[in-house]
Amino acid sequence: MLQPEIYESLCSWIDGLLENAEIPENAAAFCFNLYEESEDSSEHLFGVQLIAAGAFDENDGGDWACDEIWTSGEDIFLVDISDEPDTSPENAQRLISEMLREYLDNGKYRSILLSSAAAAAGFVDGELEILFKA
Repeated sequence: MLQPEIYESLCSWIDGLLENAEIPENAAAFCFNLYEESEDSSEHLFGVQLIAAGAFDENDGGDWACDEIWTSGEDIFLVDISDEPDTSPENAQRLISEMLREYLDNGKYRSILLSSAAAAAGFVDGELEILFKA
């Protein structure tokens, strides 16, 4: 896991999003979209965006996450993994997913996420990793 202060900051970001969010009642699932935020190969910044989807189908290859009905928009959480031995996007997804699973277990507003059919994380042009499924 990344440094505890990164996890705490991620929790605060998710809490801030969900505390007063007007997420539509028909939200079927949530997805944490991941992005490479830096064009410079010496920087290892990854962005996290939260969306709610109106549908969930585990068998459609992640296309369900394109049915976006709510989003954190430009409110992106940045994760810097420069201090990690492995700064690859695959490791970034693994580290971020680990923190998100911890939030789903212990986060302040985890019940909002867990009230849906599923939550996933992944790069928008890659495979989604299911973090939980009801």
